[in-house]
Amino acid sequence: MLTTQEIKFLDIYGYLNLGQLLTADEVELINDRIADLMHVEGENAGAELAASKYIRHPKEEGADRLADLVNKGDIFDIFYTHPRVLAGIEAVLGQEYKLSSLNYRAAKPGLGLQKLHVDWKNTVVNGAYKVCNSIWLLDDFTEHNGSTRIVPKSHKLSSLPDEVMSDPLDKHSEEIRIIAPAGSVFIFNSHVWHGGTTNETEKVRRSIHSYFCSREQPQQIDQKKYITEETLLRIDEKARWTLDV
Repeated sequence: MLTTQEIKFLDIYGYLNLGQLLTADEVELINDRIADLMHVEGENAGAELAASKYIRHPKEEGADRLADLVNKGDIFDIFYTHPRVLAGIEAVLGQEYKLSSLNYRAAKPGLGLQKLHVDWKNTVVNGAYKVCNSIWLLDDFTEHNGSTRIVPKSHKLSSLPDEVMSDPLDKHSEEIRIIAPAGSVFIFNSHVWHGGTTNETEKVRRSIHSYFCSREQPQQIDQKKYITEETLLRIDEKARWTLDV
């Protein structure tokens, strides 16, 4: 599902634009469902993140969060089953991978800035990558609404942002922004330096992250613990394998 050129680009630069995998109608339906969940869950929105010992910063004041979307409607199944996304994950992690978490993040107006960081505990030797993310754009990502920043090729460095930058909140001279229309999906090797930027608009900037890890790693959200009978009956064998349930 990926061309040789796409796989090469992902390997060299650490990220890849998969294009618009969601239609405008699909984006609208997903955003409607998210709005319903935010209303129903209220102050408990994202509580599954707080319960996980494998998430470094479960509560983020600068963003709205939802978690465990696997079990919150079939509308979210595409986020961990789309063939192009799985091909990108496999290109980074190899054939032995699984979904770690499926979460929603929306940078709030005036907030959302994150340090440049990686999603694993240290750098990687010889490309034995452990984590890979996909970010699904539910709004247009622009220069002004808190779009994600990435430092290309940084997944191959032997240092981390905290080690070489005086302040990882600062702009990096080589960082690029994910700028694309709603419905677009980007894969990025989670060992690449990345982070959210400040949302300078008056509206939240919405996205969903389907985050994967190598098969031997613990999941951010223990899928076996949270999986519902309804979800198990709905999904196919490949999806159950991807969830490791």
